[in-house]
Amino acid sequence: MANHPLSILFPDQDRVVYQTVPEETWHNLGLDTLVGQVAQKPSEIPLLQRVMTSLTADPGVSRFRSEVFQDLLANPKIRNQLMELLEKVRMFYDYGVVRRHTADEAGLWDLMHRLEEYHDYILTVESIQACLTDQQITSEGLIRLRDEVRGIYESHAFAALRQDVEALRVSASKVQSLTVGINLNDRFEAVSMGLVSVNARPFTRSGLLKHFAAALSAKDDVSPDAEWNGSLSYQPAEPLSAVSGMERLAKTGMVMRNPLIGLTLASISREDGSADAPHQMDSAASQLVSRLVRKLKDTLGKYMNTSVREIADLIPELLFYVRWAEFIESCRERGWVFSRPRVREGSGEAPGMEARGFYNLKLMGSVSPAEAVTNDLCFDGEKRVYLLTGANRGGKTTVTQAVGQLFLLAQSGVSVPAASFSFDPADQVLTHFPADEDRTLDLGRLGEECQRFRELYAQSTERSLLLLNETFSTTSFEEGYYIAVDAVRAILRRGARTIYNTHMHNLAQNLDSAINTEDSAAKAVSLTAETREGRSTFRIRIGPPEGKSYARGIAEKYGVTYEALTQDSSTARKE
Repeated sequence: MANHPLSILFPDQDRVVYQTVPEETWHNLGLDTLVGQVAQKPSEIPLLQRVMTSLTADPGVSRFRSEVFQDLLANPKIRNQLMELLEKVRMFYDYGVVRRHTADEAGLWDLMHRLEEYHDYILTVESIQACLTDQQITSEGLIRLRDEVRGIYESHAFAALRQDVEALRVSASKVQSLTVGINLNDRFEAVSMGLVSVNARPFTRSGLLKHFAAALSAKDDVSPDAEWNGSLSYQPAEPLSAVSGMERLAKTGMVMRNPLIGLTLASISREDGSADAPHQMDSAASQLVSRLVRKLKDTLGKYMNTSVREIADLIPELLFYVRWAEFIESCRERGWVFSRPRVREGSGEAPGMEARGFYNLKLMGSVSPAEAVTNDLCFDGEKRVYLLTGANRGGKTTVTQAVGQLFLLAQSGVSVPAASFSFDPADQVLTHFPADEDRTLDLGRLGEECQRFRELYAQSTERSLLLLNETFSTTSFEEGYYIAVDAVRAILRRGARTIYNTHMHNLAQNLDSAINTEDSAAKAVSLTAETREGRSTFRIRIGPPEGKSYARGIAEKYGVTYEALTQDSSTARKE
């Protein structure tokens, strides 16, 4: 992310390093679809993704973001006011004073508009200062913003800007009309023109003799009335030609693929320049070099380095918080539970996590809050790897995704879908889900899985979160089992928090004999997706895999046990 002097998302940027979560993880966790619902415009989706995929294990960052989010979530008035005010500042930055000040020359109208924009900027800073002062805020991020804006508001530069802009606006408001001079050819066609005077009154008719009589008292100033003051400091407008027109296009950065596009007979210049008169009329005011224009340039030039850009850069950061706050508010109104994540202080133990009553955000599109099944799970110094087994469509992938969602939301500062959630932030969230067919053509499915896992393992640390979904399941059971055993043992040695969702029940059954053999506190634990009477409950619990017992329940339900089948055949023969 870019280094902003002031940020409500990325504090201490000279000290904290952020890693980008892989695009594969973003997709595997279903967040690409979810963020499309959070954003109000498609253009906001990359912003939301960029923030959520910028991770650091620094607990201070997660805590900083959470405090800002809670302030804005609890105060809809303040977030709405800030969005409205800061949008004005962004308009100044994108289209106004900051973008235009680099031009070599600034005409009268450009300077007049700039003057009005600075006036609006002053009002906006004053409003932001009042907004943050009046509201109850406790987060370090918004307090920093309040203090920064207050510093701008109370600075001598801002006071001078306010004083100068008000004085100039009074002077500029006197301009009511312009007097121009036009040269004609022998056909009475305009061939050139220039600005004669700037007037403080609307133009009215007056006698020609009076105009010529006043010619001796020329002044380069705003005239006190609308009558020509006889100024001879006439500055003709630059004639346009085919060459100069193209040069101007080049200077403005406009590119025409075909120079003939838009060219008509009426717009082709004549040798005497008469066809250029309308263009000269458009730019006549920009040719003025009067005391008023010089004063505007000199005064506004002092404020080109004002804090418009710093404040404008807060817009996308504020937008991130606002969109998530709006989304969570609407979900809560429908009955969904969200809670503030609690960042652990750090006790020197292995990074952990404790989630109570959590669920996958994707459930909101298919079930009601009352129907959603929630689960509990924790990582600690002993429980480092969960081997999650269970039936197809029993909720294994849903739970695996949900844990990844918890971390990315919590580390973004956003409230999480859980009754409670405490955690040590992860430095990376990495997933290994089944690949698309076109990614396995060169290496084969097993080769592709092995290569991806090796890359994922190399990126991981003790502070990482690994989410594996049916890894090494594309080969025979025997081959996949032996590869998986070595992979899980390596993960335990690394210490990363891991959920391994697998159909290899023997992997979970043989934990003590095949995996938990080293003298280490970190252990792999069997986690099973529960079934009752042959049906999935979508709940998970620590315990041995159900394996044959689950299959037996299904067989009994559908009558394919030996007893049921032979009894049916005996009954059929008797009939």
